[in-house]
Amino acid sequence: MGVPQLPLALHYPRDQRLESFIGAPDGALAQLHAIAVGASHDWIYLEGAAGTGKTHQALAMCSSAEQAGRLPTYVPLASVVGRVRVALEGLEQRELVALDGLDAVAGNREDEIALFDFHNRARAADVTVLYTAQKSPGELGLVLPDLRSRLGQCVRVLLQPLDEEGRAAVLRERALRRGLAIDEAAIEWLLSHTGRELGGLITLLDWLDRESLAAKRRITVPFLRQVLEEGRPRY
Repeated sequence: MGVPQLPLALHYPRDQRLESFIGAPDGALAQLHAIAVGASHDWIYLEGAAGTGKTHQALAMCSSAEQAGRLPTYVPLASVVGRVRVALEGLEQRELVALDGLDAVAGNREDEIALFDFHNRARAADVTVLYTAQKSPGELGLVLPDLRSRLGQCVRVLLQPLDEEGRAAVLRERALRRGLAIDEAAIEWLLSHTGRELGGLITLLDWLDRESLAAKRRITVPFLRQVLEEGRPRY
């Protein structure tokens, strides 16, 4: 089975860039950018609950690395459960490897051994690695103490869920980047009348973008009510 990769910058989602991330801890974006472009060789353990932007950051770092002329690889671990060893084979030849979603393989002894072996190979080859997970190494339920110890040596960056103001800022920023005309009242209406999980809000905004283009209308509260009554996407 091939390694899931995003080898070209044009394959990275255009909205997932370090500069577009909202709500990072102070200094974190500069630190991640320095690592992505090779100015720092810190290894990062990016921790946060679902919807806090871990995948955004992992993809953004790979995009920044590639723009700097480096060789990154992004691996969503949930897609390689049970075959992590094959997925990571040869990646010590890259310069930055983002391993997204340790939670998916925690507890699988063979996958954990494969991660431990890759961790050591990457250290020896001077490859920079980014891990993401919803919990700390000690809370993941890892069965391999040596892997838990190695992960604990990484620099930990903790992402917190955004409050309502932060979610509104994300919607404004995403709309601005897309050239999407949306009223401020419409953003407030979305936050108070729809699900507040950020990933769902972004999916809904993307759908509204297509609907507004088709209707050639600005996104206003009346427009929202109309299109949502007619049928909203599942997310």
